[in-house]
Amino acid sequence: MAYYLGIDGGGSKTLAVVADAEGRIVGRGRSGCGNHQLDAALAERNIAEAAADAMREAGLSLADIRFATFGLAGADREADYRVLRPMIARLGFERHTIVCDTVIGLRAGTRQPDGVVLVCGSGTNCYGINGRGEEFQVGGFGYAFGDFGGGSELAVEVFRSVIRSWEGRESATLLTDATIRELGYGSVDAMFHGFLDEGREIPHRLAKLLFEVAEKDRVARVILERQGAELGKAAGAVIRKLGMEDARFDLVLIGSILTRGDNRYVVPSIEREIRAIAERCTLRTLETEPVAGAILLALERSGAVVSDRVYDNLNRSLAVREEKPA
Repeated sequence: MAYYLGIDGGGSKTLAVVADAEGRIVGRGRSGCGNHQLDAALAERNIAEAAADAMREAGLSLADIRFATFGLAGADREADYRVLRPMIARLGFERHTIVCDTVIGLRAGTRQPDGVVLVCGSGTNCYGINGRGEEFQVGGFGYAFGDFGGGSELAVEVFRSVIRSWEGRESATLLTDATIRELGYGSVDAMFHGFLDEGREIPHRLAKLLFEVAEKDRVARVILERQGAELGKAAGAVIRKLGMEDARFDLVLIGSILTRGDNRYVVPSIEREIRAIAERCTLRTLETEPVAGAILLALERSGAVVSDRVYDNLNRSLAVREEKPA
């Protein structure tokens, strides 16, 4: 019997699963941060721990794993891989590959090996692979490098919109009362001086306020629609670069801004951008844990056939359990 290991290593947690050739999960492991950019030594320990726990639960050893795929946050550039290659090699898996966690997210969200993925959680990212196996990534490095949005930057947009409205540079907005209430201030004046005097950082949780007031607030809608348009531009750049305008493929949506919020504003803006250049593209929200994509890549890169049964088993065992708020 052949077995495969998939790892999803992120900034806060690392998930590991072992599956057989039919996509049946036989072992799971979980640990902390798996992002080498935050702490390489800690990431190595956590990845090793999660993998060992998954194999222990499955009753397997290193020799039993035919192929392992490591989908890791921060695996973006050659400089990252110079750190990651020796780190993962030390784990002892004879056949393995390392990809960015964005890659396994895409593979988990579609039943074909090519496609495009948009990530909008704390930050944003876009990656695609075409039918010829050519890959391209846009974004993932922050505002100064061309990105816009994600929870951290949307929170800043909320905060500055409240300040601008208070000063008269922006129209009145429902974000004002929502923000000072969320932050525990009695007025914008107190918030303004409190943040300056105390050197406080704008908390990411302010981003959720956009969804709470958008239906009745133009300022919030404009921010969310801009987020969607910017994400659409990123996906459009990937689609054009890879020559996928006439292809039939899935655009997979990942991240809290795209999967947990009220998407009457962000997703339609993405779709308007995409429909203009790729009419046969289908938007899909990720409904399976990204680690499923690591298993699928492990199967494919070892030469195994990925059948509908494999997808069904993985989707059943690794469905995202998190509930969307009303």
